[in-house]
Amino acid sequence: MTTTATAHDERTAASTFAGWDHVEFWVGNARQAAAYLATQYGFWITAYAGPETGVRDTAAYLLEQGGIRFVVRGALRPDHPVAQHAHRHGDGVKVLAIEVTDAGAAHDAAVAGGARSVEPRTVEEDESGKLVRAGVAIYGETVVEFVERSAYQGLFAPGFTADLLPPPTEAPIVGLDRIDHVVGNVELGRLDSWVEHFQRALGFDRLVHFGDDQISTEYSALMSTVVWDGSRIVMPINEPAPGKKKSQIDEYLDFYGGPGVQHIALRTPDIVSSVAALRARGVRFLSVPAGYYDDARERMSGIDLPWNDLQNLGVLVDRDEDGYLLQVFTEPFTHRPTLFFEIIQREGAKGFGAGNFKALFEAIEREQARRGNL
Repeated sequence: MTTTATAHDERTAASTFAGWDHVEFWVGNARQAAAYLATQYGFWITAYAGPETGVRDTAAYLLEQGGIRFVVRGALRPDHPVAQHAHRHGDGVKVLAIEVTDAGAAHDAAVAGGARSVEPRTVEEDESGKLVRAGVAIYGETVVEFVERSAYQGLFAPGFTADLLPPPTEAPIVGLDRIDHVVGNVELGRLDSWVEHFQRALGFDRLVHFGDDQISTEYSALMSTVVWDGSRIVMPINEPAPGKKKSQIDEYLDFYGGPGVQHIALRTPDIVSSVAALRARGVRFLSVPAGYYDDARERMSGIDLPWNDLQNLGVLVDRDEDGYLLQVFTEPFTHRPTLFFEIIQREGAKGFGAGNFKALFEAIEREQARRGNL
């Protein structure tokens, strides 16, 4: 593991990043995707936008849990860009939205640093005020959108209403409270150039790098560099490394049709209760061999943990110089082996579970083999 940091470029607007505003998924059926996230992951559907609210070409639902906001958007016609995106990639992440103090300045600074503009400064207004957005392209067809909310007091954005919502589901509370990090996959040989792009265009720092000697098994490997804004926006980027067989990154790139968001890590203060609730709701997770916990108990000696619960729930454990973390990974969001979720509890640890890389990789390879893609 290599840890580095570069100074923020003062010309960027990174110092004004307030944190994640929301993540927007472009999907084949927004109503079904919203119901899935609500019933299985415990999100509340809190707003809707569609033809009934004056939005003529798409339907979208806002889902919230703790400080997490997801938007799922589907097209109403087959020739719409949302429908075309879903056809090419399956359900996936299109927009990573960051709250900023000045969306126009953030956009212009990113473009000056080499980013491609996909949405110049746009103002949306209704009786609740003014919402400002602007966006730039990153890997694949993914967009980083800057959202300025200081003059908007509405529900979420113009066109959204709290009416026309389905009733809440009756199921255990999950208790997720924030986005921990968002991981992207890029093609072989593109990792370094994307890291440099995030540094130049967004003013991010390079936080840590994992080489293929650290994230590998007998059959496959990957390399990963974590970039961040110095505070709450953390974005690891992965690329495949040569191996005997197809890596999880290669499989993702094949089925997604190019680079994109691989997984979103969601923070919880109590992973045992969260994962128990998720399993009760029907969420399926990657399996962990029983032998993993013999080694884990040795690695985590001196830390009092509920080992029986962790093993029964399949939760992985790791530690670093700052503390420890607990994490678990779901099966893919849809039938395509692309987007999935990570559930993570941090107790001081600032790492990403390096001690679990081999166990996680082997678990993913078992699923690849079952699909015939290893």
